Amino acid sequence: MLNIWSGWPRIVEVAGNAFLFYALIIVMVRMVGKRTTSELNNFDWIINVMIGSLAASGVLLRNVATADAIAAIVVLAACQYITTKLVQRSRTIANIVKAEPTLLTHKGEYLRDAMLRTRISEEEIKSALRQNGITHNADANWVVLETNGQLSVIPRQDVAWAEAEALSDVHAPKELNG
Repeated sequence: MLNIWSGWPRIVEVAGNAFLFYALIIVMVRMVGKRTTSELNNFDWIINVMIGSLAASGVLLRNVATADAIAAIVVLAACQYITTKLVQRSRTIANIVKAEPTLLTHKGEYLRDAMLRTRISEEEIKSALRQNGITHNADANWVVLETNGQLSVIPRQDVAWAEAEALSDVHAPKELNG
């Protein structure tokens, strides 16, 4: 059976909750920081999905009290804030929480072990190359799987791996690091 109309009281309740959660998320982002709604890494993405789900539940679900959803969102935002502060201060916590960027190609050569470990296919790498205007794998120095799941393509340059400062935190085969 279709539930097309629930009546004006329910429409007003949903609209009020939607406005309340919208305002809450704006205030929360201003207080906690932009990272709360970013996708800098997989951890941030998970928080985004959870906050969106909780807000939607608080807006639409009658069995979820508005205050319950607000409390859960505030706690998640606080946990994310505290976790990111701890990650900044502790390498051990950073290693536990954050994923490591992974090198997938080097000077036109696919790094098959890394591709298997990260479950990235040649086709996905080729797509990233095309998106960056590169038509041959050999025209890219490196392709990196970032912590947020994006593929970064560094075009061919006359630079050695050891000299590429932006790649110092990228997981790469030992022969490149030594």
